[in-house]
Amino acid sequence: MRIYLVAAAVLTSAAGAPASAETICTMVADAASGKVLRQEGDCARRVTPASTFKIPLAVIGFDSSFLKSPHAPVLDFRKGDPDWGGAEWKKPTDPEHWLKYSVVWFSQRITHALGEEKLTDYARRFGYGNADFSGDPGKNNGLERAWIASSLKISPQEQIAFLQKLAKRSLPVAPQAMEQAIASMERFPIDAAGWQVKGKTGMAYPRSASGEFDYARPWGWFVGFAEQGDRKVVFARLIQDEKKLPGSASARARTAILNELPAALRAVE
Repeated sequence: MRIYLVAAAVLTSAAGAPASAETICTMVADAASGKVLRQEGDCARRVTPASTFKIPLAVIGFDSSFLKSPHAPVLDFRKGDPDWGGAEWKKPTDPEHWLKYSVVWFSQRITHALGEEKLTDYARRFGYGNADFSGDPGKNNGLERAWIASSLKISPQEQIAFLQKLAKRSLPVAPQAMEQAIASMERFPIDAAGWQVKGKTGMAYPRSASGEFDYARPWGWFVGFAEQGDRKVVFARLIQDEKKLPGSASARARTAILNELPAALRAVE
């Protein structure tokens, strides 16, 4: 099909990324067939999923009935909740707001309600990375931060495999759970008529040899899928800054892949 040739021509690992940022992986696949349309870089490398974990967590939240709809429940910020995300993290938050603004404390309400055993079971059934919710060694903090530069790790290839199942609505959960999770995800406009793109950013800092966070070298993710009727394409972009840069690594990953997608999507027949 033309899409395979065009995608290979238009998607480059360096596009949209500063010279001081490494593009670890760019991967695009046809969701229905599983055919990989483009794969560049080390797409088998497992790193923290950071806030991209909110996509499977939304599916889990709806399947377990903790989440009811894109706008229910509405939960309130509490004193002591993570607040480094600014004013949007202190507002009453529903699932749609949670996903758009990556509200960490809302994720923690879900993980605490479900517990490590249930989360691990879901992640294993989803094939979601190493499915490790133990958290930092010896700190018993898996329900607070397993997905934030801690024990839970996933590769771009595994992100793609998970997203294919979600795009095809074939995860081992109630169909409504997948529909509600997708309905809650943020939509991103692109210059490709008829295509709808939904996705999630994620950014986290690796730890140095001393155990401190390396704030100069964050990972940046953007993962998601594009749909036009029955046609579905999934994608993942993972970068890592090589020195401290202004702005967000995840925003740079998002901008790069969104700029590249339209040419490939217009070629789908």
